[in-house]
Amino acid sequence: MATGGWFPFEVRAVAGGKVVASAGVERLGVGEVFVIAGQSNSANHGAEKQTTKTGRVAAFDGTRWQPANDPQPGASGSGGSFLPTFGDAVAEKLGVPVGLVSCGVGATSVREWLPKGATFPNPPTLEGNVRKLADGKWESKGDLYAAFCARAKALGPNGFRAVLWHQGESDANQKDATRTLPGKLYREYLERLIRDSRKDIGWDAPWFVAQVSYHVPGDEASPDIRAAQAGLWKDGVALEGPDSDALKGELRENGGKGVHFSGPGLRAHAAKWAEKVVPWIERQAVGKDR
Repeated sequence: MATGGWFPFEVRAVAGGKVVASAGVERLGVGEVFVIAGQSNSANHGAEKQTTKTGRVAAFDGTRWQPANDPQPGASGSGGSFLPTFGDAVAEKLGVPVGLVSCGVGATSVREWLPKGATFPNPPTLEGNVRKLADGKWESKGDLYAAFCARAKALGPNGFRAVLWHQGESDANQKDATRTLPGKLYREYLERLIRDSRKDIGWDAPWFVAQVSYHVPGDEASPDIRAAQAGLWKDGVALEGPDSDALKGELRENGGKGVHFSGPGLRAHAAKWAEKVVPWIERQAVGKDR
């Protein structure tokens, strides 16, 4: 079982054996922290805003911590996310506070998350975070990568438990087939993102990678992208995240017709994440998984 909780914290300045100044806070949380990245279903694009029920889940906006009620600071969108409910599940199971650092940006391809100057043969469907080169190739502008690394690095070495990556829809089964990313390249690019970001933040942060490729009924999965995501688990590059493609029907917005999650879908998504993350933390606590 993980250890932690809320504690009073006081700092005192002593000169000549006397306390000359002091400051403190009544509640300092010692618990679990997660960085969340990817596209819209990692961010604030769900149908219903969620709130933390335990009061033990906080979100970091880059400057301060606040209650982790949607929308999450640092992520795109103004709707709901799976994060408050996920944080509650972790807090209740482990008995510790939970911190969330959200970085997701809607409609983004893994290509857009690559470091500045990383090149690829074809652009994603949206081109705001990439540019075309004179030789016909495309490159990432690096803005999303830089922002992600800055948020993660601000937490310090070993300052969070894991990255939760939920992305793939904008690389799978695009209407313009030239914008679809082959699974082999998806795997290559995501592995580069993981490995390069670890170097840039200064430690080997664990990554959970979800299986993500769902669009709408009738376009519910890309075996190619799913295989690429699973390949990262099998080769030990990342840990196994939830299969969110399995969340269908009433769990999706607009009566099951949309790509984003409904209120019940957000809560089901949160439960799926907790099912993967909590047992892993518990195994770490007894030295069975590193």
